[in-house]
Amino acid sequence: MKKLIEYLKNCWRIEDLRERILITILFVAIYRFGSFVVLPGINPDQLEKLQSQTAGGLMSLLDMFSGGAFSHASIFALGIMPYISASIVMQLLAVAVPYFQKMQREGESGHKKIQWYTRVLTVAILLFQGPAYLANLKMQASGALASGVTWNEFMFTGFIILAAGSMFILWLGERITDRGIGNGISLIIMIGIIARLPQAFIQEATSRFTAISGGGIVMFVVELLILFAVVCAAILLTQGVRKVPVQYAKRLVGNQQYGGARQYIPLKLFAANVMPIIFAQALMFIPLTIVQLSGDQSGWVIRNLMDHHSLLYNIVFAALIIAFTYFYTAITLNPTQMAEDMKRNNGFIPGIKPGKDTADYIDTVMSRITLPGSLFIAFIAIMPALASLLNVQDGFSQFFGGTSLLILVGVVIDTLTQIESHLMMRHYDGLLNSGRVRSTRNAGGAY
Repeated sequence: MKKLIEYLKNCWRIEDLRERILITILFVAIYRFGSFVVLPGINPDQLEKLQSQTAGGLMSLLDMFSGGAFSHASIFALGIMPYISASIVMQLLAVAVPYFQKMQREGESGHKKIQWYTRVLTVAILLFQGPAYLANLKMQASGALASGVTWNEFMFTGFIILAAGSMFILWLGERITDRGIGNGISLIIMIGIIARLPQAFIQEATSRFTAISGGGIVMFVVELLILFAVVCAAILLTQGVRKVPVQYAKRLVGNQQYGGARQYIPLKLFAANVMPIIFAQALMFIPLTIVQLSGDQSGWVIRNLMDHHSLLYNIVFAALIIAFTYFYTAITLNPTQMAEDMKRNNGFIPGIKPGKDTADYIDTVMSRITLPGSLFIAFIAIMPALASLLNVQDGFSQFFGGTSLLILVGVVIDTLTQIESHLMMRHYDGLLNSGRVRSTRNAGGAY
């Protein structure tokens, strides 16, 4: 506690850091205030069906990422997720389409062009998500409109406000990145997730302490211990384990630059980080979109794919995560390029010929070390469903794993990294004994 107080004092002493923290708090407060502002023309007292719809299933995940704005028909109901979807699409295009590959290699100018395309794609996604949300709102809260307002009138103005709200959140995130602390987009997602934590914790504690059967307190302590273990595992994942198995590490050395010093090739067990979960989660929302457009939930497969606690959902979810882990690792770590860089710098792997043989060897090693990483990510992703088997409340179980936990851990580490860098530049002690935290900015913790 004493070290934490000293850490906060050091942060306050640095004027630039103090201003950045205050600006970040201000913009986050604006975002949270806007999430409670209901769409004009909607009576918030008539949203019980919408809120009950988002109490479970995939809708609860959407509501979590928006910080509760989805279930309250807020002007920020769509949140930042349209931009995240557009960013994912642009990442894939930058790998598969030569035009975007060339743009990515153009440096700052190329980055600005990609950002422009991402914003345009965000607006295109809003053209689909906005009307879909309003159509669902009409079905779930048909009597929520104020007197004198028709749904035809409301649909147009509501869509404009929802689209403007999402773009305003994007603007807030960019301002936090430029003038605040941490990655603004990731920070906004984290705030939306963590806003549900106090209520979920209180509900879980209350249900355990008031349980009729004995052992409620013991089970609550067991839950906290499991949660602590999962958080530690998530930290391990977001920090990135850089050591490869010994049988490979002994051979993955070379006489590279810097005076012929022997160096390990920088392969990671979790090179893809949280991105496979995000890709898989985006695909798992497809059945929900189909139901929103058609209104038909009669199919057994559709019902199970909409229930994130069902066996079918978690099997498909885990399989997609494993597949996307291999896919994302393949597009981010190019064995051919690594082999060419080694050859250009007079590096080599003992016993392996330079060029194609080196590329094939690195590809084989990557495939083998990606398997345990993909299984570990899949296990973290389905932990909320496993937690529900212990009768954990649905809201609290979301913090036992999945995208939400990894984003929370990743964003906190990334923010601490930036704060630590400010403190070290002014010769102040950081929060950690080592004074260093590996940034996750290039991993999945930030977008």
